[in-house]
Amino acid sequence: MNQLRYMVALARTGNFSRAAEHCRVSQPSLSQQIQKLEEELGERLFDRLKRQTKLTSHGEAFLRRAVRILEEADLALREASHARSLLSGTLTIGVLPTIAPYLLPETIGAFAHKYPGVGIVIQEDTTAQLLKHLATYEIDFAFASNPLDDRRFETRELFAEELLLALPQAHPLARRRTIPIAALKGERLIVMKEGHCLGDQVLGFCEQRDMKPTISFRSAQLETIQALVAAGLGLSLIPAMAARLKRPKTLEYRSLQSPRPERKILAIWPRQRSLGRAASAFLELMSARFRR
Repeated sequence: MNQLRYMVALARTGNFSRAAEHCRVSQPSLSQQIQKLEEELGERLFDRLKRQTKLTSHGEAFLRRAVRILEEADLALREASHARSLLSGTLTIGVLPTIAPYLLPETIGAFAHKYPGVGIVIQEDTTAQLLKHLATYEIDFAFASNPLDDRRFETRELFAEELLLALPQAHPLARRRTIPIAALKGERLIVMKEGHCLGDQVLGFCEQRDMKPTISFRSAQLETIQALVAAGLGLSLIPAMAARLKRPKTLEYRSLQSPRPERKILAIWPRQRSLGRAASAFLELMSARFRR
């Protein structure tokens, strides 16, 4: 890169002394680097005259390329500087569908207000797919849920949330403030489809308490599950963040008696790739929100 800078400076000044002064190097050093460049290319770039230096035809062609290379390098440095200062760039976030609409909007709004030059791309998928995207660096980090035991990734626990029992307003159990586990025996359960960790978490909770629920429906969308519950087609365990949103008047949420089911929300990124500044800033905003 220095050889290119020296060559462009010499082409513009036509004089070794002025070019060396412009580049803040000694004249012998600049002359030596120009000579090395010509030897590497196998062509003379300059005709050395007594009072000035002129480009050869090969030098004129090479100059155009050299200027473009230096301009691109300077642009890359400016973009990197802007990225460090969070003035520009793109942050790609992977997230579970059972988290994205409930967890992200507020933090994305705060991030966009603070760093308007950084674009955000949201990629919703299952945990297995998110880990694949993380391993190939297609996303910067991901929000997922426990359990996760994969040594390829760093994890940061953000918070734990309760899984609430969703049931129709007219259901007899809706009269209780908290519901014992035994009261769920014989009830039909609606869960996330296979491949979604929330479905595995709900079934794992049931298994730990020696419950063998009858699965009436499976779905990939929490909103669909809640609509089915409201229609009286079964009960479900719903993350508290989803229950906080405006819900149908025909739907109720209740806590189960202790030990209550819960899930932990994790931030995940590749162990061999540290978090970038934008990702760190986003997670700090997210953490500050839950500290409040």
